[in-house]
Amino acid sequence: MVDPLVDRVYLAAVNRSVLFDASRLLSRAERTAPTGVDRVCLAYAEWLLGRPDLTVTAVRTRHDQLVVVDGAWFRRCVKSLRSRWTGDFFERSLTPDEMRLMAALTDGAPMADSIMSQPPTDAARAPGRRTRVLKRLFRSQWTRKLPQSSLYFNVGHTGLTDPSILSGLEGRGIERIVMLHDLIPITHPEFCRPGDGAKHRARVLTALRHASQIVVNSAYTASELSAFAEREAIKPPPIHAVHLGLEPTFTAARPARTLLPYFVHIGTIEARKNLAFLLTVWRRLHERMGKAAPQLVLIGRYGWENEAVLDHLQRSPALRGLVHQASDLPDSALAGLMAGARALIAPSSVEGFDLPAVEASALGVPVIASDIAAHRELVPNAQLIDPLDGLGWLEALERATRRPLKVPAYTAPTWNNHFARVGECVGLDVRRAEAA
Repeated sequence: MVDPLVDRVYLAAVNRSVLFDASRLLSRAERTAPTGVDRVCLAYAEWLLGRPDLTVTAVRTRHDQLVVVDGAWFRRCVKSLRSRWTGDFFERSLTPDEMRLMAALTDGAPMADSIMSQPPTDAARAPGRRTRVLKRLFRSQWTRKLPQSSLYFNVGHTGLTDPSILSGLEGRGIERIVMLHDLIPITHPEFCRPGDGAKHRARVLTALRHASQIVVNSAYTASELSAFAEREAIKPPPIHAVHLGLEPTFTAARPARTLLPYFVHIGTIEARKNLAFLLTVWRRLHERMGKAAPQLVLIGRYGWENEAVLDHLQRSPALRGLVHQASDLPDSALAGLMAGARALIAPSSVEGFDLPAVEASALGVPVIASDIAAHRELVPNAQLIDPLDGLGWLEALERATRRPLKVPAYTAPTWNNHFARVGECVGLDVRRAEAA
């Protein structure tokens, strides 16, 4: 009987042509800052394109089919995204919003509005630059057939609501490697847009039924996926829990130059991040500490159900000039703000993989986080507090303001280790391929 792993390695050695689904990455090409999933897509693109032993074909979904994207253009796009998303905090020019934020954190300069990036409106989504970008971005070779390949990678959740793409690849004998980042729309639909639960359920079912292997970002996500498969009476393909890596920017950074003590939260402003609760705690912190109360910096785009957060930011006199919000900062700016903070705070109700908490730990920045499964797995040395324990959060934040926290030792996950493990699982381990 042939060992499936040996068979995959042999196939990869004979035909090392790989399809990379770039749909999610290309749809973000106009953004000045990435989400966590965007970072993963870019890292995978760079890993595959950087391997001289592979022929990589970028593809995207179009009407539930895969079409080929121009290869030379895609390589330029990847390089452009890396440059824009990483940035250089100490050489580039700061935006007006960044200058206002740094002034507020340096000398307490009053700000006319704590909200620097307003929630998007329909007018903001009107055709314009995005339309022009997308016309260039989806430069696809409509008539070119997909090359015969051994592997297909989809790490962005795209094209999975309909099983036709994966089943078509399966019919051609192409191994389908899918990454699932979380099951939150299924397990916690109250934190998501109406309809997202059904859409994500379709994605997960497609992956379970038609993927050759599934990569997840944490043991917690793996356990949730396995439990879902069991409830659906589906025998899942191999599931590999592999922690995500970090960009070099988040392993060494110079602190932003500020005078006032501040804490930072990084992530989309949405219900599951528990930010309305955090702002209520911050108001109480101000009542207790007065002028000694620390600043709070919220970095992130607006997501679903942010009305309660907006009410606090726009209408609370106690928080004006004390809490600041901005978005679309490059990684270099994020790393500098993290490095200078008293702590990164992460009060989320649920996470699949909390990348900012891991990044802060890698920088040697204290982390105060909610006591949930993902945080217990990823940042066990952080100060973990029940996400609804208001007094616990209040006391922890006051202590951290008055006396800087000690930072426990932490070994950060790396992309090299991530890809070594993934490569071994899917038959792209160089040593094994050569041995075969």
